[in-house]
Amino acid sequence: MMYKVVIGLEVHCELKTKSKNFSSAPNEFTMTPNIHVSPVDLGLPGILPVVNEEACRKALKTAMALHCTNPDEIVFDRKNYFYPDLPKGYQITQVTKPMGIHGYLDILVHGERKRIFIHQLHLEEDTASLEHASTFSLIDYNRSGVPLIEIVTEPCIESAEEAVQFLEDLRDVFLFCEVSEAKSNYGQMRCDVNISLMKEGQKELGTKVEMKNINAFNAVKTAIEYEIQRQSEILDRGEKVIQETRRIDEDGKTYSMREKVDAIDYKYFIEPNIPKIPLSKEYLDAIRKEIPMLKLERFERYQEEYGLSEYDAGVLSADKKISDYFNTVIENSEDVSLALNFVTTSVLSTLNKLNITIDEFPVKATSIAELVNRVSLKKISFDHGKKILYKAIEEKKDPIDLINEQHLEQINDEEKLLTIINNVMNEHPEQVRQYVEDGNTFVYNFFVGQVMKTTNRQANPNISLQMIKEELERRKQNERK
Repeated sequence: MMYKVVIGLEVHCELKTKSKNFSSAPNEFTMTPNIHVSPVDLGLPGILPVVNEEACRKALKTAMALHCTNPDEIVFDRKNYFYPDLPKGYQITQVTKPMGIHGYLDILVHGERKRIFIHQLHLEEDTASLEHASTFSLIDYNRSGVPLIEIVTEPCIESAEEAVQFLEDLRDVFLFCEVSEAKSNYGQMRCDVNISLMKEGQKELGTKVEMKNINAFNAVKTAIEYEIQRQSEILDRGEKVIQETRRIDEDGKTYSMREKVDAIDYKYFIEPNIPKIPLSKEYLDAIRKEIPMLKLERFERYQEEYGLSEYDAGVLSADKKISDYFNTVIENSEDVSLALNFVTTSVLSTLNKLNITIDEFPVKATSIAELVNRVSLKKISFDHGKKILYKAIEEKKDPIDLINEQHLEQINDEEKLLTIINNVMNEHPEQVRQYVEDGNTFVYNFFVGQVMKTTNRQANPNISLQMIKEELERRKQNERK
Protein backbone atom coordinates (compact mmCIF):
# COMPACT_ATOMS: atom_id res chain seq x y z
CA MET A 1 0.00 0.00 0.00
CA MET A 2 1.16 3.53 -0.77
CA TYR A 3 1.41 6.03 2.07
CA LYS A 4 1.76 9.79 2.20
CA VAL A 5 4.93 10.84 3.98
CA VAL A 6 4.69 13.77 6.40
CA ILE A 7 7.93 15.27 7.73
CA GLY A 8 8.67 18.15 10.06
CA LEU A 9 12.16 19.34 10.99
CA GLU A 10 13.60 21.02 14.07
CA VAL A 11 16.90 22.57 13.05
CA HIS A 12 19.41 23.85 15.60
CA CYS A 13 22.18 26.22 14.54
CA GLU A 14 24.85 27.83 16.71
CA LEU A 15 25.32 31.54 16.04
CA LYS A 16 28.71 33.13 15.36
CA THR A 17 29.39 35.58 18.22
CA LYS A 18 32.43 36.49 20.27
CA SER A 19 30.87 35.41 23.55
CA LYS A 20 28.13 33.08 24.70
CA ASN A 21 24.44 33.89 24.91
CA PHE A 22 24.28 34.92 28.57
CA SER A 23 27.92 35.00 29.71
CA SER A 24 31.26 36.52 28.69
CA ALA A 25 32.90 33.12 28.05
CA PRO A 26 34.36 32.79 24.51
CA ASN A 27 32.15 31.28 21.83
CA GLU A 28 34.90 29.37 20.03
CA PHE A 29 35.17 25.77 18.88
CA THR A 30 37.94 23.81 20.56
CA MET A 31 38.79 20.14 21.07
CA THR A 32 40.17 20.88 24.55
CA PRO A 33 37.30 20.26 27.00
CA ASN A 34 36.08 22.69 29.65
CA ILE A 35 38.27 25.72 28.90
CA HIS A 36 35.60 28.13 27.59
CA VAL A 37 33.40 28.21 30.66
CA SER A 38 32.22 30.75 33.20
CA PRO A 39 30.22 30.55 36.45
CA VAL A 40 27.08 31.32 34.41
CA ASP A 41 27.72 28.35 32.07
CA LEU A 42 28.27 26.07 35.07
CA GLY A 43 25.08 27.21 36.81
CA LEU A 44 26.86 28.13 40.02
CA PRO A 45 24.81 29.67 42.85
CA GLY A 46 24.10 33.38 42.52
CA ILE A 47 24.73 33.61 38.78
CA LEU A 48 22.81 36.12 36.65
CA PRO A 49 22.53 36.00 32.83
CA VAL A 50 23.32 39.02 30.64
CA VAL A 51 21.75 39.08 27.16
CA ASN A 52 24.10 38.98 24.15
CA GLU A 53 22.80 41.70 21.79
CA GLU A 54 24.71 40.34 18.78
CA ALA A 55 23.04 36.95 19.22
CA CYS A 56 19.64 38.66 19.32
CA ARG A 57 20.43 40.69 16.19
CA LYS A 58 21.53 37.61 14.27
CA ALA A 59 18.48 35.62 15.38
CA LEU A 60 16.19 38.47 14.28
CA LYS A 61 18.11 38.81 11.00
CA THR A 62 17.69 35.10 10.24
CA ALA A 63 14.00 35.26 11.08
CA MET A 64 13.59 38.19 8.67
CA ALA A 65 15.47 36.34 5.91
CA LEU A 66 12.97 33.51 6.40
CA HIS A 67 10.03 35.91 5.99
CA CYS A 68 8.96 35.56 9.62
CA THR A 69 6.92 38.03 11.64
CA ASN A 70 9.09 39.55 14.38
CA PRO A 71 7.98 40.34 17.95
CA ASP A 72 7.59 43.81 19.44
CA GLU A 73 9.91 42.87 22.32
CA ILE A 74 12.49 40.27 23.25
CA VAL A 75 11.25 37.91 25.92
CA PHE A 76 13.11 34.89 27.28
CA ASP A 77 11.48 31.95 29.03
CA ARG A 78 12.71 29.31 31.42
CA LYS A 79 12.30 25.69 30.33
CA ASN A 80 12.61 23.36 33.29
CA TYR A 81 14.07 19.90 32.95
CA PHE A 82 16.89 18.06 34.65
CA TYR A 83 19.45 16.60 32.27
CA PRO A 84 23.16 16.08 33.00
CA ASP A 85 24.02 18.47 30.14
CA LEU A 86 22.04 21.33 31.74
CA PRO A 87 23.95 22.35 34.88
CA LYS A 88 21.35 24.92 36.02
CA GLY A 89 18.55 22.37 35.78
CA TYR A 90 16.75 24.59 33.28
CA GLN A 91 17.34 26.14 29.88
CA ILE A 92 16.82 29.78 28.91
CA THR A 93 14.82 29.72 25.68
CA GLN A 94 11.82 31.40 24.02
CA VAL A 95 8.19 30.34 23.99
CA THR A 96 6.12 33.44 24.76
CA LYS A 97 7.50 35.60 21.95
CA PRO A 98 9.93 33.83 19.61
CA MET A 99 12.24 35.86 17.37
CA GLY A 100 10.08 34.91 14.39
CA ILE A 101 6.83 33.11 13.58
CA HIS A 102 4.90 32.07 10.45
CA GLY A 103 7.76 32.22 7.95
CA TYR A 104 8.80 30.20 4.92
CA LEU A 105 11.73 29.22 2.72
CA ASP A 106 11.30 28.42 -0.97
CA ILE A 107 13.40 25.56 -2.34
CA LEU A 108 13.85 24.03 -5.79
CA VAL A 109 13.29 20.28 -6.19
CA HIS A 110 13.69 18.94 -9.74
CA GLY A 111 13.35 22.50 -11.01
CA GLU A 112 10.01 23.00 -9.23
CA ARG A 113 9.59 25.60 -6.49
CA LYS A 114 8.36 24.21 -3.17
CA ARG A 115 7.51 26.40 -0.17
CA ILE A 116 8.49 25.03 3.23
CA PHE A 117 6.52 26.76 5.96
CA ILE A 118 8.24 27.66 9.21
CA HIS A 119 6.29 27.56 12.45
CA GLN A 120 8.78 29.56 14.48
CA LEU A 121 12.39 30.55 15.09
CA HIS A 122 13.55 31.06 18.66
CA LEU A 123 16.83 31.84 20.40
CA GLU A 124 18.12 29.78 23.30
CA GLU A 125 21.31 28.56 24.95
CA ASP A 126 22.96 25.34 23.86
CA THR A 127 23.59 22.54 26.31
CA ALA A 128 26.88 20.95 27.35
CA SER A 129 28.03 17.96 25.31
CA LEU A 130 28.30 14.42 26.60
CA GLU A 131 30.88 11.79 25.74
CA HIS A 132 29.80 8.27 26.64
CA ALA A 133 32.10 5.39 27.59
CA SER A 134 31.06 1.86 28.49
CA THR A 135 30.70 2.49 32.24
CA PHE A 136 30.71 6.29 32.58
CA SER A 137 30.02 9.57 30.77
CA LEU A 138 32.06 12.78 30.57
CA ILE A 139 30.65 16.32 30.27
CA ASP A 140 32.26 19.12 28.26
CA TYR A 141 30.81 22.52 29.21
CA ASN A 142 32.47 24.44 26.34
CA ARG A 143 29.20 24.25 24.39
CA SER A 144 27.02 25.14 27.36
CA GLY A 145 25.51 28.60 26.85
CA VAL A 146 26.48 28.99 23.17
CA PRO A 147 23.77 31.02 21.37
CA LEU A 148 21.54 28.63 19.47
CA ILE A 149 18.61 29.27 17.16
CA GLU A 150 15.99 26.58 16.65
CA ILE A 151 13.90 26.62 13.49
CA VAL A 152 10.75 24.51 13.58
CA THR A 153 9.04 23.74 10.28
CA GLU A 154 5.41 22.85 9.76
CA PRO A 155 4.80 19.18 8.85
CA CYS A 156 4.83 19.99 5.12
CA ILE A 157 7.88 18.11 3.82
CA GLU A 158 7.02 15.04 1.78
CA SER A 159 10.28 13.25 1.00
CA ALA A 160 13.87 12.75 2.09
CA GLU A 161 14.97 14.71 -0.97
CA GLU A 162 12.87 17.74 0.02
CA ALA A 163 14.19 17.55 3.59
CA VAL A 164 17.84 17.53 2.49
CA GLN A 165 17.27 20.35 -0.03
CA PHE A 166 15.62 22.43 2.69
CA LEU A 167 18.55 21.84 5.05
CA GLU A 168 21.10 22.74 2.36
CA ASP A 169 19.22 25.92 1.43
CA LEU A 170 18.71 26.82 5.09
CA ARG A 171 22.44 26.46 5.68
CA ASP A 172 22.98 28.83 2.76
CA VAL A 173 20.70 31.36 4.49
CA PHE A 174 22.92 31.15 7.58
CA LEU A 175 26.06 31.57 5.46
CA PHE A 176 24.73 34.35 3.21
CA CYS A 177 23.47 36.29 6.25
CA GLU A 178 26.80 35.60 8.01
CA VAL A 179 25.11 34.53 11.24
CA SER A 180 26.85 31.16 11.54
CA GLU A 181 29.55 29.00 9.98
CA ALA A 182 26.98 26.15 10.15
CA LYS A 183 29.64 23.42 10.21
CA SER A 184 27.90 20.15 10.95
CA ASN A 185 31.21 18.41 11.73
CA TYR A 186 31.63 20.89 14.61
CA GLY A 187 28.06 20.30 15.77
CA GLN A 188 27.12 23.85 14.78
CA MET A 189 24.12 22.63 12.78
CA ARG A 190 22.00 19.73 13.97
CA CYS A 191 18.58 18.42 13.13
CA ASP A 192 15.69 16.51 14.71
CA VAL A 193 13.40 14.76 12.23
CA ASN A 194 9.73 14.06 12.92
CA ILE A 195 8.16 11.63 10.45
CA SER A 196 4.79 9.93 10.12
CA LEU A 197 2.95 8.02 7.42
CA MET A 198 -0.74 8.25 6.53
CA LYS A 199 -2.92 6.57 3.95
CA GLU A 200 -3.65 8.55 0.80
CA GLY A 201 -6.85 10.56 1.28
CA GLN A 202 -6.65 10.28 5.06
CA LYS A 203 -6.95 13.61 6.93
CA GLU A 204 -5.58 12.64 10.32
CA LEU A 205 -1.79 12.53 10.64
CA GLY A 206 -0.16 9.20 11.44
CA THR A 207 1.79 8.43 14.59
CA LYS A 208 4.88 10.63 14.81
CA VAL A 209 8.33 9.16 15.29
CA GLU A 210 11.17 11.50 16.26
CA MET A 211 14.84 11.06 15.36
CA LYS A 212 17.20 13.19 17.44
CA ASN A 213 20.44 15.12 16.85
CA ILE A 214 21.40 14.17 13.29
CA ASN A 215 24.46 16.11 12.15
CA ALA A 216 25.07 15.11 8.53
CA PHE A 217 22.61 15.79 5.71
CA ASN A 218 23.24 12.38 4.14
CA ALA A 219 22.37 10.82 7.52
CA VAL A 220 19.05 12.73 7.47
CA LYS A 221 18.29 11.26 4.04
CA THR A 222 19.25 7.75 5.14
CA ALA A 223 17.21 7.99 8.36
CA ILE A 224 14.08 9.20 6.58
CA GLU A 225 14.30 6.56 3.85
CA TYR A 226 14.81 3.82 6.44
CA GLU A 227 11.87 5.06 8.54
CA ILE A 228 9.56 5.22 5.51
CA GLN A 229 10.36 1.58 4.77
CA ARG A 230 10.12 0.50 8.45
CA GLN A 231 6.81 2.25 9.12
CA SER A 232 5.32 1.10 5.79
CA GLU A 233 6.06 -2.52 6.67
CA ILE A 234 4.47 -2.08 10.12
CA LEU A 235 1.29 -0.54 8.63
CA ASP A 236 1.15 -3.20 5.88
CA ARG A 237 1.04 -5.83 8.60
CA GLY A 238 -1.95 -4.06 10.14
CA GLU A 239 0.05 -3.05 13.22
CA LYS A 240 0.40 0.39 14.83
CA VAL A 241 3.51 2.55 14.74
CA ILE A 242 4.78 3.33 18.24
CA GLN A 243 5.28 6.98 19.16
CA GLU A 244 8.92 7.07 20.18
CA THR A 245 12.31 8.72 19.89
CA ARG A 246 14.86 6.89 17.73
CA ARG A 247 18.47 7.37 16.70
CA ILE A 248 20.28 6.53 13.48
CA ASP A 249 23.29 4.24 13.70
CA GLU A 250 26.29 3.84 11.41
CA ASP A 251 24.61 0.88 9.68
CA GLY A 252 21.96 3.26 8.28
CA LYS A 253 19.21 1.84 10.49
CA THR A 254 17.26 3.60 13.23
CA TYR A 255 16.97 2.19 16.76
CA SER A 256 14.53 2.98 19.55
CA MET A 257 15.79 5.10 22.43
CA ARG A 258 12.59 5.66 24.41
CA GLU A 259 8.82 5.69 23.95
CA LYS A 260 7.17 9.10 23.99
CA VAL A 261 3.48 8.99 24.85
CA ASP A 262 2.66 12.63 25.60
CA ALA A 263 4.48 15.93 25.34
CA ILE A 264 6.68 16.61 28.35
CA ASP A 265 5.43 19.37 30.66
CA TYR A 266 8.45 21.65 30.89
CA LYS A 267 6.62 24.13 33.17
CA TYR A 268 7.63 27.14 31.10
CA PHE A 269 7.56 30.57 32.69
CA ILE A 270 9.08 33.92 31.75
CA GLU A 271 12.75 34.10 32.79
CA PRO A 272 12.71 36.32 35.93
CA ASN A 273 16.37 37.37 35.65
CA ILE A 274 16.08 38.93 32.17
CA PRO A 275 13.87 42.00 31.68
CA LYS A 276 11.78 42.36 28.54
CA ILE A 277 13.58 44.35 25.83
CA PRO A 278 11.40 46.54 23.55
CA LEU A 279 12.16 46.44 19.81
CA SER A 280 11.65 49.69 17.93
CA LYS A 281 10.71 49.83 14.24
CA GLU A 282 13.97 51.70 13.56
CA TYR A 283 16.02 48.93 15.20
CA LEU A 284 14.27 46.21 13.19
CA ASP A 285 14.51 48.20 9.94
CA ALA A 286 18.26 48.64 10.44
CA ILE A 287 18.67 44.85 10.77
CA ARG A 288 16.44 44.22 7.75
CA LYS A 289 18.70 46.39 5.58
CA GLU A 290 21.62 44.05 6.36
CA ILE A 291 19.94 41.05 4.70
CA PRO A 292 21.64 40.25 1.38
CA MET A 293 20.02 38.80 -1.73
CA LEU A 294 19.76 35.08 -1.00
CA LYS A 295 20.77 32.14 -3.17
CA LEU A 296 17.49 31.34 -4.92
CA GLU A 297 16.88 34.98 -5.79
CA ARG A 298 20.40 35.26 -7.26
CA PHE A 299 19.93 31.99 -9.17
CA GLU A 300 16.72 33.20 -10.78
CA ARG A 301 18.10 36.68 -11.46
CA TYR A 302 21.12 35.26 -13.31
CA GLN A 303 18.82 33.26 -15.56
CA GLU A 304 16.12 35.88 -16.13
CA GLU A 305 18.21 39.08 -16.39
CA TYR A 306 21.48 37.78 -17.79
CA GLY A 307 20.37 34.67 -19.67
CA LEU A 308 22.75 32.33 -17.88
CA SER A 309 22.27 28.59 -18.14
CA GLU A 310 20.90 26.67 -15.18
CA TYR A 311 24.38 25.22 -14.59
CA ASP A 312 26.22 28.57 -14.65
CA ALA A 313 23.53 30.25 -12.54
CA GLY A 314 23.80 27.43 -10.01
CA VAL A 315 27.60 27.62 -9.80
CA LEU A 316 27.68 31.40 -9.41
CA SER A 317 24.84 31.63 -6.87
CA ALA A 318 26.06 28.80 -4.63
CA ASP A 319 28.64 30.88 -2.72
CA LYS A 320 27.81 34.41 -1.57
CA LYS A 321 31.33 35.81 -1.91
CA ILE A 322 31.81 34.36 -5.39
CA SER A 323 28.35 35.65 -6.33
CA ASP A 324 29.20 39.12 -4.98
CA TYR A 325 32.47 39.07 -6.96
CA PHE A 326 30.63 38.09 -10.15
CA ASN A 327 27.97 40.76 -9.53
CA THR A 328 30.68 43.43 -9.35
CA VAL A 329 32.26 42.15 -12.57
CA ILE A 330 29.00 41.97 -14.49
CA GLU A 331 27.67 45.32 -13.24
CA ASN A 332 30.82 47.04 -14.55
CA SER A 333 31.14 45.10 -17.81
CA GLU A 334 29.83 45.91 -21.28
CA ASP A 335 29.57 42.26 -22.36
CA VAL A 336 27.76 39.73 -20.11
CA SER A 337 28.95 36.62 -21.97
CA LEU A 338 32.58 37.77 -21.87
CA ALA A 339 32.31 38.58 -18.17
CA LEU A 340 30.80 35.15 -17.51
CA ASN A 341 33.59 33.47 -19.48
CA PHE A 342 36.37 35.27 -17.61
CA VAL A 343 34.85 34.50 -14.19
CA THR A 344 33.88 30.86 -14.76
CA THR A 345 36.86 29.69 -16.83
CA SER A 346 39.66 31.82 -15.40
CA VAL A 347 38.72 32.97 -11.89
CA LEU A 348 36.93 29.84 -10.65
CA SER A 349 39.44 27.47 -12.25
CA THR A 350 42.26 29.36 -10.50
CA LEU A 351 40.48 29.06 -7.16
CA ASN A 352 40.21 25.29 -7.65
CA LYS A 353 43.76 24.91 -8.94
CA LEU A 354 45.37 26.92 -6.13
CA ASN A 355 42.82 25.76 -3.51
CA ILE A 356 42.16 29.34 -2.37
CA THR A 357 39.04 31.34 -1.56
CA ILE A 358 37.77 34.31 -3.54
CA ASP A 359 39.03 36.54 -0.69
CA GLU A 360 42.56 35.32 -1.48
CA PHE A 361 42.22 35.83 -5.23
CA PRO A 362 44.77 38.53 -6.19
CA VAL A 363 42.77 40.36 -8.89
CA LYS A 364 39.94 42.71 -7.98
CA ALA A 365 36.53 42.27 -9.59
CA THR A 366 36.62 45.82 -10.98
CA SER A 367 39.91 45.03 -12.72
CA ILE A 368 38.39 41.92 -14.31
CA ALA A 369 35.52 44.11 -15.54
CA GLU A 370 37.94 46.65 -17.04
CA LEU A 371 39.85 43.84 -18.75
CA VAL A 372 36.58 42.45 -20.14
CA ASN A 373 35.67 45.90 -21.47
CA ARG A 374 38.99 46.25 -23.29
CA VAL A 375 38.47 42.87 -24.92
CA SER A 376 34.90 43.86 -25.81
CA LEU A 377 36.14 47.10 -27.42
CA LYS A 378 38.78 45.14 -29.40
CA LYS A 379 41.61 46.96 -27.64
CA ILE A 380 42.90 43.53 -26.58
CA SER A 381 42.23 40.19 -28.22
CA PHE A 382 40.33 37.55 -26.27
CA ASP A 383 43.33 35.19 -26.09
CA HIS A 384 45.66 38.02 -25.16
CA GLY A 385 43.27 39.16 -22.46
CA LYS A 386 43.28 35.68 -20.93
CA LYS A 387 47.10 35.58 -21.00
CA ILE A 388 47.30 38.99 -19.34
CA LEU A 389 44.90 37.83 -16.61
CA TYR A 390 46.89 34.67 -15.88
CA LYS A 391 50.11 36.70 -15.78
CA ALA A 392 48.47 39.14 -13.37
CA ILE A 393 47.38 36.23 -11.16
CA GLU A 394 50.87 34.71 -11.22
CA GLU A 395 52.61 38.00 -10.43
CA LYS A 396 49.82 39.19 -8.11
CA LYS A 397 49.46 42.40 -10.08
CA ASP A 398 46.57 44.39 -11.44
CA PRO A 399 46.04 43.37 -15.11
CA ILE A 400 45.32 46.97 -16.12
CA ASP A 401 48.65 48.03 -14.60
CA LEU A 402 50.35 45.29 -16.65
CA ILE A 403 48.69 46.56 -19.83
CA ASN A 404 49.75 50.15 -19.15
CA GLU A 405 53.29 49.28 -18.03
CA GLN A 406 54.05 46.97 -20.94
CA HIS A 407 51.94 48.73 -23.60
CA LEU A 408 49.92 45.60 -24.24
CA GLU A 409 46.82 47.11 -25.80
CA GLN A 410 45.88 45.74 -29.20
CA ILE A 411 46.94 47.60 -32.34
CA ASN A 412 43.86 48.35 -34.45
CA ASP A 413 45.23 51.31 -36.41
CA GLU A 414 45.21 50.15 -40.05
CA GLU A 415 47.89 52.60 -41.18
CA LYS A 416 50.24 51.37 -38.47
CA LEU A 417 49.41 47.74 -39.24
CA LEU A 418 50.01 48.24 -42.97
CA THR A 419 53.50 49.57 -42.27
CA ILE A 420 54.25 46.53 -40.10
CA ILE A 421 52.82 44.11 -42.71
CA ASN A 422 54.88 45.65 -45.53
CA ASN A 423 58.05 45.44 -43.44
CA VAL A 424 57.36 41.77 -42.67
CA MET A 425 56.67 40.95 -46.33
CA ASN A 426 59.82 42.74 -47.45
CA GLU A 427 61.78 40.61 -44.97
CA HIS A 428 60.26 37.36 -46.37
CA PRO A 429 60.22 37.66 -50.19
CA GLU A 430 60.12 33.86 -50.69
CA GLN A 431 56.74 33.60 -48.96
CA VAL A 432 55.47 36.55 -51.03
CA ARG A 433 56.62 34.76 -54.22
CA GLN A 434 54.82 31.56 -53.17
CA TYR A 435 51.55 33.47 -53.16
CA VAL A 436 52.19 35.71 -56.19
CA GLU A 437 53.50 32.94 -58.52
CA ASP A 438 52.07 29.73 -57.02
CA GLY A 439 48.85 31.03 -55.41
CA ASN A 440 49.80 29.37 -52.11
CA THR A 441 47.35 30.69 -49.48
CA PHE A 442 49.15 28.88 -46.66
CA VAL A 443 51.35 31.94 -46.38
CA TYR A 444 48.43 33.88 -44.84
CA ASN A 445 48.99 32.19 -41.48
CA PHE A 446 52.73 32.58 -41.80
CA PHE A 447 52.47 36.34 -42.18
CA VAL A 448 49.87 36.63 -39.37
CA GLY A 449 52.33 34.81 -37.12
CA GLN A 450 55.17 37.13 -38.14
CA VAL A 451 53.04 40.24 -37.54
CA MET A 452 52.00 38.95 -34.10
CA LYS A 453 55.62 38.15 -33.29
CA THR A 454 56.81 41.58 -34.42
CA THR A 455 54.16 43.38 -32.36
CA ASN A 456 54.52 41.16 -29.28
CA ARG A 457 51.00 39.82 -30.06
CA GLN A 458 49.50 43.31 -29.90
CA ALA A 459 48.29 43.40 -33.50
CA ASN A 460 44.61 42.70 -34.03
CA PRO A 461 44.77 39.24 -35.65
CA ASN A 462 41.50 39.55 -37.59
CA ILE A 463 42.31 42.97 -39.06
CA SER A 464 45.88 41.82 -39.74
CA LEU A 465 44.70 38.72 -41.64
CA GLN A 466 42.38 40.76 -43.86
CA MET A 467 45.06 43.34 -44.60
CA ILE A 468 47.65 40.62 -45.35
CA LYS A 469 45.28 39.08 -47.91
CA GLU A 470 44.70 42.48 -49.52
CA GLU A 471 48.40 43.38 -49.63
CA LEU A 472 49.41 40.01 -51.12
CA GLU A 473 46.71 40.36 -53.77
CA ARG A 474 47.86 43.91 -54.55
CA ARG A 475 51.44 42.67 -55.03
CA LYS A 476 50.20 39.85 -57.22
CA GLN A 477 48.32 42.27 -59.48
CA ASN A 478 51.37 44.55 -59.69
CA GLU A 479 53.51 41.58 -60.84
CA ARG A 480 51.16 40.94 -63.75
CA LYS A 481 51.37 44.50 -65.04
